[in-house]
Parts: sequence; structure tokens; C-alpha cells
Amino acid sequence: MKDSLFSVENKVTLVSGASRGIGYELAHGFAMRGARVIITGRKMETLQDAAARIKESAGADVDTLVCDVSSVDEIRETVAAVRNKHGRIDTLLNVAGLTVRKPAEEYTPEEFDFVTNVDIRGAFFMAQEVGKVMIKQKSGTQVHVESYNTFSPLTRVMPYVISKFGMHGMIKALASEWGEYGIRVNGIGPGFILTDFNRSLWSQPVMKDWAMEHTPLRRFGEVEDMIGTVVFLASDASSFITGQTVYIDGGLSACTPWPIDKAST
Repeated sequence: MKDSLFSVENKVTLVSGASRGIGYELAHGFAMRGARVIITGRKMETLQDAAARIKESAGADVDTLVCDVSSVDEIRETVAAVRNKHGRIDTLLNVAGLTVRKPAEEYTPEEFDFVTNVDIRGAFFMAQEVGKVMIKQKSGTQVHVESYNTFSPLTRVMPYVISKFGMHGMIKALASEWGEYGIRVNGIGPGFILTDFNRSLWSQPVMKDWAMEHTPLRRFGEVEDMIGTVVFLASDASSFITGQTVYIDGGLSACTPWPIDKAST
């Protein structure tokens, strides 16, 4: 049975960082469900490849726009292009992000800025520019990709952690300010999700064993596991939900395993 309550059909959906990984799969998932999808990324070549793959599997055309979210000018140009073509923006999926792994004491100012300029500064200004459009139309939803790190920070990704905690606060603050305009702002906190970017890391036995021990569902997440939650947050089914972060983590944030069952009693 098709239920319009959960529909994103014909919703103009802008997806940042959508040439691969989480952004690509969310864009694909929304295109499969009839949304009018616009994907952004830093390279037109990879965007066009992503658009072609979505077209092949979903039978849907998606627009492609080059946008480096570390540039506020490019964000403004991108949002203006979407507004001029479609007349509105119903949904923002704010996915673009990156990290540099090293001990906290070793980050250079350049490395810190490299991460935070995308992960929180870029995320905010993308939210802001799209928010201006949504304020005028008095409706819209934004879903920002946070991280399990905002529940329990992991080591050796300090600027990433700082950025995602900033995003956690941004989601609540924007929800508070923009609710009067009919705009809902929420986030998702992925757990250990396999992507092309991190698959080699999680294939290492010590990492895999640790992740399985701490994830109650005893498996890694796939990017497809997030589509249902994000569709829900973008649809009328979640019309009274705003300022929230949903952790899609297989139960990772639900508990901290300890070895009592292995200990002698």
C-alpha cells in the first residue's frame, strides 16, 4: 500500500556532498521515490557519473551543480541556481563532510581549518542560504548528517568531533529559530556505516572485532540503512518532529558492553 504520509514525491531536494558515499545513496533513495533531486560536489566529473548511475537504476534525472561548501560564494550561487530553476527548495540533505585522522596534539592550523571549513562552517552557511529560501516560502525540512561522535567522541579525529558537536547545537538552534516559519531541522547520527571511504579501515580484524563487540545488532551498517529514516524526517510523517538527532547505529549508543558475562561469579 502506498501511503502519501511518507511520500517525498516531487519534493525539490538539494543534497550536498552527493557524488559518493552517504550523500550519493540518499540522493539515489530520494530519486527512487520521486523527489526532484539536485546533487552537489566539488568535481563535475564525479557528479555526472553519480547522476548517470542514478538515472540508470532509478530512471530519474537529477541536476548536478559544482559546489565546494568551504566557499560561501559557491553555496550562494548553488542555492540561487536551484531556486531560480525550481522556484523552491523543499528539502536540504546536508551531507558534505571530511576528516583528517591524527592525535589531537599534532593538528596544524591548516588541517584544522581544512576540516572545520567544510564540516561546520560550510554546513552552517548551506543551512543558512537554504533557510532563507524556506523562510520566504514558509515551509521546508533540513536533515543534517551528524555523527555518533556527538554521543560519544572517538579519538584522533578532534576537528571532526568539534565540528559535529557544533552541528548538533546548530540543529537545535535553527529548529528553535525557524519553527515559526514552518521549517523543521533535524539530524541523523550514523554509527559504523561502511562506505568506500572507510571500508579498508573496518576490514582490519582489530577494528572489526571492536565494532562488533560494541554494536548490539552485530553488523556494520550499510548506507542504505539510513534512507528510511531520512525519508521519514523529510516527509509529513514527521511533521511534529524538529530539533532532534536520530542515531542510526545498530544500538551502538544504547549501551557500553562490559565483560561481566565472561567473568567468574
